[in-house]
Amino acid sequence: MGERTREAAAEHPGISDQTITALLRAAGLMLFAWFVFLGAQIAIPLPPDGVPMTFQTLAVVMAALCLGPRLGAASMGLYLLVGTLGAAVFADGGAGSAAIFGQTGGYLVGFVLCQPVITRIVRRQDGSIRGWGALIAAVLIGHGVIFLIGVPWLAVVRGFSLGRAIEGGFVPFVPGLIVKSAIAVYLGRLAAPWAARRIW
Repeated sequence: MGERTREAAAEHPGISDQTITALLRAAGLMLFAWFVFLGAQIAIPLPPDGVPMTFQTLAVVMAALCLGPRLGAASMGLYLLVGTLGAAVFADGGAGSAAIFGQTGGYLVGFVLCQPVITRIVRRQDGSIRGWGALIAAVLIGHGVIFLIGVPWLAVVRGFSLGRAIEGGFVPFVPGLIVKSAIAVYLGRLAAPWAARRIW
């Protein structure tokens, strides 16, 4: 049991360790969906296609590192569900199923599908978290999953060639991807070892 968990249990002797873990999981599930929503509020449309650069993917990869494969995917699924049901939680105030089937829908689907990929890379079979190299690889590959789904989706929706979609849906995002990946690796190195024990 972690130090904070022991302190909480001492203050509230009637709360079991399992209950605290369940509360952490429920809070994380909702918080990371909210963090992705917050990341969507800073949306800078990039030329030539206007696909917005946001801070969402930082929250997406951190969800995997802090919640694990199942909860991370559930949190991203919750975000998509809320938006699909009509809440304006997507970039540029997008909402509804039109946002999912629009030019950025593939990136949104990638938010869910990258979760088990990231966690599979960083977690050893004994449950411990691998070092810096694995974290760097996991975060970059996690971003890669998002773009591998998002770019072809953009090509299909807009009727572009794949090369044209890469030009508009990937290349302009590379500088921001590097910055967000660096932040995620640093924060993940601090948070993932504890989260893997307590939340995953």
